[in-house]
Amino acid sequence: MGFGVFIVTIWFVPVIFAAPLYIILFAICGAGILGTLGLIAGIWAEKFDQLAAFQNFLIMPLTFLSGVFYSTHTLPPLWREVSRLNPFFYMIDGFRYGFLGMSDIDPLASLAIVAGFFVVLAVVAMRMLASGYKLRH
Repeated sequence: MGFGVFIVTIWFVPVIFAAPLYIILFAICGAGILGTLGLIAGIWAEKFDQLAAFQNFLIMPLTFLSGVFYSTHTLPPLWREVSRLNPFFYMIDGFRYGFLGMSDIDPLASLAIVAGFFVVLAVVAMRMLASGYKLRH
């Protein structure tokens, strides 16, 4: 679907990628993070409603508070620092750099944080699977 929208878009707007390698790296890490969060939610949830709660109370707030629709430079200093605690901020900031060539922080630092967050989530998911988390709860 996204590729189809991209193909239609290039007929109307010239598409220029500032750093295509960063786009690919952040896409892979972002997909890994969201996939791993889905795996953790699936292991944890006993009912479908719990999956919805995971989405509504964890993933959506992290996404909306990550600077998707605004630059964090527009926030007051306190909230700017709070937003830097959000790992999704670094994923969005890395994509912004890849597409537009500008970011709020160093893209290599963002990539390191996003990759580190993915590794932490992967370890949590693997431990949940190895411990038989579903069987005990």
